[in-house]
Amino acid sequence: MTALPQALRDHLAQAVTTVCFCWILRRTDGVVLGFTDHDRALTVDGVACEPATGFVAGAIESGLGLAGDTAEVAGALSSEAITDADIEAGRYDGAAVEQYLVNWSAPDQAGLLKRHVIGEIRRTDGAFRVELRSLSARFDERRGRLFLRRCDADLGDGRCGFDTGAPGFSASGSVVAVAGGELTVTGLAGFDDGWFLHGQLTWTSGARQGRAATVAAMRADAVDGRHVLSLFEPGMAGIGAGDAFTLAAGCDKRFETCRAKFSNGINFRGFPHVPGNDVALNYADDETEFDGGPLVP
Repeated sequence: MTALPQALRDHLAQAVTTVCFCWILRRTDGVVLGFTDHDRALTVDGVACEPATGFVAGAIESGLGLAGDTAEVAGALSSEAITDADIEAGRYDGAAVEQYLVNWSAPDQAGLLKRHVIGEIRRTDGAFRVELRSLSARFDERRGRLFLRRCDADLGDGRCGFDTGAPGFSASGSVVAVAGGELTVTGLAGFDDGWFLHGQLTWTSGARQGRAATVAAMRADAVDGRHVLSLFEPGMAGIGAGDAFTLAAGCDKRFETCRAKFSNGINFRGFPHVPGNDVALNYADDETEFDGGPLVP
């Protein structure tokens, strides 16, 4: 919490006050929205805060120490401001929210109370409830490397070092149809089923342009030259016929795949030879070999 302006502090010291809350929401795509629980529009920090889709604040939990503070706001879905389609498309994931205490009779008297990031969003009956997490909530996130058999690098990043744009490992296509949670696409002719499994699909046109998703399944369609894709997405809102995309080959993080599919075993960032619990707890018998050889040849 930052110090309140002196003018606002003087106003709060009076017997009667005229204050309200305002929220400024800054999405990761650069869109900035303003809301207030007052009954008319207010301008705070150069952002117009509209009351028509205003938030209603819930209880704010906070305490001493490094524990993450939480808060909650609720409001109605509005086609002019916050839409169900935008929430479904993930446009509010990771957005920053600034909460202000404002003297609505003199909006220039505004004090920043909290900075949050958007957590869980719940939608029911045309309304939404948003969990707001303080910046200190990041201390609760697990960081550092884990000793796992599978690779913890992302295909194509600096630790992996593989060029996903190499011939045979990327493609461009477009959507033909969307049905049953699956996409029928063109542009992947010549690729085996599952080649792009776990690969990254990036939209280059349409309502989701610039956003990315991970391929959950890939198979050839009955029509020659077409394929059917499933994505690790809760829904297909905003995706339509004609939407174009680029696709990079996927990796299941196994050492065998890294070596055979990408010839990149030297950069593998997992620990494939670490014995599992079944080996550590096993005992010597005439059926198991304990010769010290590699678990993954």
